[in-house]
Amino acid sequence: MNTPLRKVGMAMLVMIVLLLANATYIQVVKADDYRTDSRNARVLYDEFARQRGKIVAPGGEVLANVVPSNDKYKYTRTYADGAMYAPVTGYYSINYGAGGLERAEDDVLNGSDPRLFVRRLSDMVTGRDPSGGNVRLTIDPAVQKAAYDLMTQKGYTGAVVAMEPKTGRILAMVSTPSYDPNQLASHTSKAQTDAWNANIKDPKKPMLNRAISETYPPGSTFKLVTAAAVLEDGKGPDTPVDPAPNTKLPGTSVTLENYAGAACPGTTFKDALAHSCNVPFAQFAGALGADKMKKTAANFGIGQTDLTVPMKVAASTVGPLDSQGALYQSGIGQRDVRLTPLQDCLLAATVANGGMAMKPQLVQSVLAPDLSTIEDYSPTELTGTPALSSSNAAILKDMMIASEGFTKGGGKRADIQIASKTGTAEHGTDSKNTAPHAWYTAFAPANDPQIAVAVIVEDGGNRGLAATGGTVAAEIGRAAINAKLGGG
Repeated sequence: MNTPLRKVGMAMLVMIVLLLANATYIQVVKADDYRTDSRNARVLYDEFARQRGKIVAPGGEVLANVVPSNDKYKYTRTYADGAMYAPVTGYYSINYGAGGLERAEDDVLNGSDPRLFVRRLSDMVTGRDPSGGNVRLTIDPAVQKAAYDLMTQKGYTGAVVAMEPKTGRILAMVSTPSYDPNQLASHTSKAQTDAWNANIKDPKKPMLNRAISETYPPGSTFKLVTAAAVLEDGKGPDTPVDPAPNTKLPGTSVTLENYAGAACPGTTFKDALAHSCNVPFAQFAGALGADKMKKTAANFGIGQTDLTVPMKVAASTVGPLDSQGALYQSGIGQRDVRLTPLQDCLLAATVANGGMAMKPQLVQSVLAPDLSTIEDYSPTELTGTPALSSSNAAILKDMMIASEGFTKGGGKRADIQIASKTGTAEHGTDSKNTAPHAWYTAFAPANDPQIAVAVIVEDGGNRGLAATGGTVAAEIGRAAINAKLGGG
């Protein structure tokens, strides 16, 4: 064989070896990834021939059901109050795969989870049609409805998260505007495509779960983190503060002001939180330094990269804190600080729970097809290290009660004592001329917390540049609290 032929033969041999290696990689190494990819319609075709499990609320209310279909797929996925619960359930579509909890708990719902092996074996032996397991959530339908209804009635873009401070169980996860997953579950390809394209092209992004997938500057709600760090550093609520209306950012000619450029109405740390004065908190953060601020933030859960509920949650951050100017701005929840609404809810919940952050949890139980319990989830500490001591948490709670006393907005009830903090967060390239995000984070009853809540209303809601957390977001948070506590 001459040299050119040998070279051609060797090249062909190398290509065959590479082809076999690539095929092995795809069929063996990546096989499970491709099988579970939500875009893999072939898997969905097979799954639609089985009865998918249900997603239910704690009281048994069915949020995602299946009904017999008269076409080749046998079953159709249906969603009760689809748009209200879409951020929780997600969607399940032949053409577009699965999203949200439908994707996160797909192995349970489609019956392939290892914990359902005995059931699958029994189905095979007895000849029963295979069916998936069920998922019971922690959601309180009354809280979810109260928050969703008021957000949509007001036409607000934003999110609401509520949870039990002692357990981390999520009581509500609202994102508005929302979408109807029933349209994506249709067995008519055109109906699915039209709904998908309308949602994807909508500039309001209805399929974005703002509660866990979007981060925002938290504004003055972040002062809870700064306040916790100050208390842990040995200061008390009567520590004197600078009541000046403004201060210069160190190393710059930029002026940082209190709201509306006004002097702080009080002269103590407690006054500064109650009236949300920026200057004292900027100075506190500068004096504490980056290490103490980052440590306290981490113990509130900020920066957790594996926070799942079980859906993946975007990581919150305090930013690099690499200068005194950055510390001043970050101490009031601006600069590079970014939190999800879920994380903002954790701020209030952690204070309510005596300083210990609990891991947020959306799934309470995994159930077999016959509704027997396969696994119950227990409350778990998020970081294992308190964000602040129980004694300092009690002090901060009292400071938050005073803050609520100065907070405007509707929905207040004389029979419920609330501890809260509002936020009015600047954002955008021209922040002074851009309507701020309005925040409210709170827990109640203050002396026996059963619910913590966080609300963000993007771009000032219906008040534009005049928006504040109290005038826009507080009413939503109080509605969620009232729904949980009843009475009134």
